[in-house]
Amino acid sequence: MPGLRVHRDHTLGLEPARDIARRWMDDGRDRFKLRCECEPGAEADTIRFQGPGVSGTLRVAGDAFDLEAKLGFLLGPFSRRIEQEIASQLDSLLGP
Repeated sequence: MPGLRVHRDHTLGLEPARDIARRWMDDGRDRFKLRCECEPGAEADTIRFQGPGVSGTLRVAGDAFDLEAKLGFLLGPFSRRIEQEIASQLDSLLGP
């Protein structure tokens, strides 16, 4: 399975990062039919997600977002485009 990784640093702190992660999960559920489960932590949260042809985790910390995903056979050829879309989405949620 092809994999992808997206890392974004930020200076928001944990609570604002959690708000952004909630919006990311809502969008993923609505647009891509992802099932998301959030495991909160004192220093960071881990969001596990799974959907048609994709599964992975998003680690949400007070200073960074780290997403790792595995793509199924049919989505593999589009891994670069999917990685760019996820990065763009996170950049948009993080703002300028």
